[in-house]
Amino acid sequence: MSPSRRTFLRSAAVAGAGLALPLSTATAGFGPSHPGTGTSAPGARPAAPETRPGDSVERAPRALKTLVLGGTGLIGPPMVEYLLARGHEVTIFNRGRTHNELFPDVERLLGDRNDNLSTIESEVAKGRRWDVVFDNNATLPRWVRQTAQLLKGSADRYIHVSTISVYAETTFRTLAGHDVAPGSEDEQRYRMDEDAPLAKLPDDYDGTERVTGYTYGPFKWMAENEAREAFPNACTVVRPGLIVGPGDTSDRFTYWPVRISRGAEVVVPGTGHDSVQFIDARDLAPFIVRLAENGVSGTFNGTGPEARLSMAEMVYGIRAVFSTPVKFTWIDADFLAERGVNPWAQMPVWIPGDPQSYVRIDRALANGLTYRPLADTARDTLAWYEQRPADERARMRAGLTPEKEAEVLAQWKGR
Repeated sequence: MSPSRRTFLRSAAVAGAGLALPLSTATAGFGPSHPGTGTSAPGARPAAPETRPGDSVERAPRALKTLVLGGTGLIGPPMVEYLLARGHEVTIFNRGRTHNELFPDVERLLGDRNDNLSTIESEVAKGRRWDVVFDNNATLPRWVRQTAQLLKGSADRYIHVSTISVYAETTFRTLAGHDVAPGSEDEQRYRMDEDAPLAKLPDDYDGTERVTGYTYGPFKWMAENEAREAFPNACTVVRPGLIVGPGDTSDRFTYWPVRISRGAEVVVPGTGHDSVQFIDARDLAPFIVRLAENGVSGTFNGTGPEARLSMAEMVYGIRAVFSTPVKFTWIDADFLAERGVNPWAQMPVWIPGDPQSYVRIDRALANGLTYRPLADTARDTLAWYEQRPADERARMRAGLTPEKEAEVLAQWKGR
């Protein structure tokens, strides 16, 4: 079985596209994507901003005046914290509806990307300037066009966080069409880079701004182009995959440390050889800030880890963090599909035969992207999950329910 990522975005993940950016992402990823980045749902506790344990953050050589569009979602808090630690001046623009307790000493401009940019307009009219604008929360091209055009004479650089969901449907068929074995040389050869073909709007697109599994990817690269048009010589685009870590209310990675920490027999999908990729928001945000500090333009796939990671390596790596006895039962992908257990939704992180689960990140690595250990992400994500309200812990948005898992295990053993 080699279903495409976009199939599952249509049926499951994109339902949250308006709540999680990038879908990877995510978003998504996909979010972003992979729907990978995301804003926290109302009531959810955000990630506690932090650097890597034991790290000290040096002051930047030059303090920048920065404007962060968003700032209280998944990548916003670690970004703002890192900016402050590096000695930069930070202004946040958002609706002010969630997590206003964060960064009480940071200047805030209230407004709405959709229909109210008056506070930014007022600052621009006063002649105010910023060195860098960080655009973390735009789904629609119009949102980026409005802000980028407004700020193009008042900012030196524009950094837009997009998603790897921008890549074309024809690319999704590459692995399936060539029967490429996970981990093989062919898989390496077919890996997508930042120059891969981009998704197109469907032939029956009606011209509306409705975000669906068919329009999300095209909307995102169209948004990228709005940023490039306004800042032709000073635009940076980062395309994350699945963004994870404390604060990720999509539960797309959270499910695994939570489930594995509970122990007993755990359903895991496929053979264990399929590639998976994701990035901790606390690694992504500093990377984006350093691109700004270094004045780096261009487009970068922002996901990880540095080396190929299989599904088996991921779950066994998470298992090593906890002492609870656990047994993994690997179940055939077709068997799971026949019982309504889908990749990405019920089996998070995993989509077999999907090129976007192993995209090239050479450009990002060459420009300083680094990663904390998987163990740190797993441990910190579980600690954050355990502090969430009881109703959120009881209703995870991804993964199998205990009842469904028990049912699938019984059917697998009785086949």
